[in-house]
Parts: sequence; structure tokens; C-alpha cells
Amino acid sequence: MALEIRQSLKLTQSLIMTQKLQQAIKLLQLSRMELVGEITQALETNPILEDDQFEEEQVAGEEESGLGNYNNGNESPAAEGKTDGEAKSRLEEWDWDSFLKDRLMPAPMGEYEEREALPFESMNAQKTTLKSHLVWQLRMAELDEEGDNIGVMIIGNLDKDGYLRSTVEEIAGEMRVDPPRVEQVLEIIQGFDPPGVAARNLKECLQLQLKPLGIQDPLVLDIIDRHLGNLGNKNYQAIARDLKAPIEKVVEAGDLIANLEPKPGRRFDTEEADYINPDVHVEKVGSDYVIRLNEDGLPKLRVNSFYLEAMRGPDKLPDSVKSYIQKHLDNALWFIRSIHQRQKTLYKVTESIVRFQREFLDHGLSHLKPLTLRQVAEDVQMHESTISRVTTNKYVYTPQGVFDLKFFFNSAINMSLGEQIASESVKEKIRQIVQSENSENPLSDQEIADILHRQDVIIARRTVAKYRGMLGVLPSSKRKKPGYRRKSQPENHAP
Repeated sequence: MALEIRQSLKLTQSLIMTQKLQQAIKLLQLSRMELVGEITQALETNPILEDDQFEEEQVAGEEESGLGNYNNGNESPAAEGKTDGEAKSRLEEWDWDSFLKDRLMPAPMGEYEEREALPFESMNAQKTTLKSHLVWQLRMAELDEEGDNIGVMIIGNLDKDGYLRSTVEEIAGEMRVDPPRVEQVLEIIQGFDPPGVAARNLKECLQLQLKPLGIQDPLVLDIIDRHLGNLGNKNYQAIARDLKAPIEKVVEAGDLIANLEPKPGRRFDTEEADYINPDVHVEKVGSDYVIRLNEDGLPKLRVNSFYLEAMRGPDKLPDSVKSYIQKHLDNALWFIRSIHQRQKTLYKVTESIVRFQREFLDHGLSHLKPLTLRQVAEDVQMHESTISRVTTNKYVYTPQGVFDLKFFFNSAINMSLGEQIASESVKEKIRQIVQSENSENPLSDQEIADILHRQDVIIARRTVAKYRGMLGVLPSSKRKKPGYRRKSQPENHAP
């Protein structure tokens, strides 16, 4: 069969993601803080864009430079006594090449403007870290130079919880000293504040904390040495049987150990809490809910009127200047439209969620309804992917608290009468059941499932165990009060 080259026509359809479309999708799923950063970057890279919030400051500076009549869209050249001919003449005489060169070329190195120093009140206080706290105590210990260097090496190998993560042999090899010398310095550091610091494991950490307290009870020491696992599982019977001690004494020793700090460096944790600034506010006014987008601190974008005035007479401009202005003008207009579309979509989606979850806003978590992305997408006439993007990393302030928008989308659990209940509402019911149980006779997962069945919620024991774990609730064996022997209940079968 001979090979030959032929030409043929074929009509196909394909979706092409242009750069502008990709930018619009990206803006849709950004959080509020990320959106502020994106707008700030656009203001820095696109000279056509400007922040309307600082209009007055810009006008004052432009009047000093003689260009205020073109940058401020609210005033015309005639307001200053200048005719249109004079304005066009000044526009023609403008040195565009120098202007664009200044825009595109970085400032020469070494030219810095003098700025006033920040006031003392604006300076942030430096927090004390675990390592700086230990180094301060090491300096007070008055060791020789070798011991001081070994101490710094030991402190540098501590993790955020205060545990030593390198062996004595590794530190000795790094410092080229004998291991006994490292042990000597390590013992000194282990006497520093906080108690238990520089321990190599949990057992040593707890033992170090007993020394300054003067506790030498053999039962406490034996439990730490041999039964930390049973103590964590609250298996007091096994501890009492192995150590041949009364159960009451074991419980008292366990309570004492529970008051010790397993992570000595925790109070020096420098991680700051993340504060949520909601994207949307939902407030009840009368019998209706009012939705308000949070635009505080969000720059108000507009197109620089100076460039718009320049584009009214494009014949007077060089081709490179016209191309430069037109390119950035298109990008600026698309960017502004994309932000407006993002805000409009966020408002419509929040409005739809409020309609679906009105009972939750009125009465609380127990009235949260099952909701899917498809339901909201059909309500606002959008695609599910758009709903997913616009609810990502967005928070809403409601009368019931601040919630992630994704929180309102949850699976449904069937009820005996054919209705459905949201999984979050079931979790809330489980939490309330556990809080109201008898602490001396905690409920098993099967017993919680039976209680929910009596409330018309059809749920399996395994599902109860799953939701209980999500809530951070311990199993019944670990919630049981020590020393109480309850009747055996079968927990190994599903209803």
C-alpha cells in the first residue's frame, strides 16, 4: 500500500483557556487576603490602574507637578482657565519615551529617599522563644567556653516541644569532645526552666519534672517507668495488679502525673493565631436577613484618566506608546470586571445559602439542613465548579457565628419518617448526648446509636464512632470514671 499526503478539512470544537479567563477563575477562588495581595500586585505592575481611595492625595501631588488636570477625571482643563487647545498642546509636548522609560526601568541603586523612623509605638515587641530563654540561662550558668559551646549545640537540637532530637554521641562527634562531657552539660540544661526541657523521651521528661517538686513516691515513679501506656488508656486495673497497689492509690498517682506537662516548650510556642476576617456579613434586620460584602480595606480600582485622555488622540502618539497603553488598558478593564464578577457571584451564592439554611440562622446547628453544590448551582443558574470555587477559603459572619462557606454543604442522613438530617446536626446531637451522660457510666457507641434511633435518626454504630472521633470524644472505656466496673455491653455488632 503506497503512502501519500492528502489535505482534508475537519470542523472541531475545543475549549481554550485564555490567560484572561484563567485570571478570572483564579480571582474567583482567592480568599479576601489573597485578593488584596493580587490587587496590590496589579496596581504595581499596571500603570493604567489606580486606587480611587487615594484620589485626593494623588490630585494634590499632580497639581504640584502640573499634570493634575489629566489624572483627575472630576476636573477639566477649563476649570483651571486653560482651553482645550492648550490641553492638547501640552499632551503633544509630553515626552512619552522618557515617561515609559522611567516606568519600565528600575531606579538607580544607591538613590534612597530619606524617610522618618517609625515611632516607638509602632514597633512590635519581640517574643521570648524557648531557645532564647534557654540561652539566657546558659549564659548565667557561667560555664567555660567549651561547655558554653556544647550547651548552644544542645539547645539548637531541641524541637518546639523542648525535646532533644539528637543523641549524645552525635553531639559529641560534632563538637569533637567526649560523650561524658556532653552528658554533664545536658544535665545542667535539664535543670533549667521550664522543668522537663531537653528530655530525650516522655518518660525522662516526666521524671525531670518530679525533681523540683520533691516527689519521690515509688508508685508514681514505677507508673512513669513501666505503665505510661496503661495510664494513657486509663487501665488502672492492670497497673494495680502489676504493681500490687490499691486501685485508689493508682488513681491518685495517675491524677498527679496527669498534671505534669508532656510538652515543656508549649508555652513558648511563637505561632500566632490566625484571625478570620469574614468575606460576607449576614445580619438579621427585622424578619429578613441582609447580606453585605466585606470590602473594608479592599482597594477601589479605576482607570487612570490621564491615559484615557491620551487615547482620545491616538494619531498624535507613537505606535509603541499606543500599543503599550492599549495593552495595559485591556488588562485593567478585564481585571476590574473580573473583580466585580467575583463579588457579584459571591453575593448570589451567599444569598442562595441563606435561603436554604434560614432555619439554621434562626435556631442554630440542630436545624442545619443537608445541602449540595448542585442545589445551589441550580438555584443561581451556575455550574457546580463555579460554586465550589467561590466558596473556597471564604468565611461568612452569621448570627450563629463565623463559618466557612463549605460548612453549609454536608451530607444527609436518613430519618425514619423519610426525611433527611444534615451530618453536622447529627454530630451536634452526639456531642449533646455525651455531655449529658453519666460520667460514672458513659454510653457506648451502640447505646448512642440506639438513642438516636429513638429520635428517628437512622445511623449505624460505626458511623457514631466515626463522628465521635471527628468531635474529639474519647471512647466509653476512656471516658469511664476510674474504679467503676460497669456491666459488659456488646459493642461489636451493627444494628
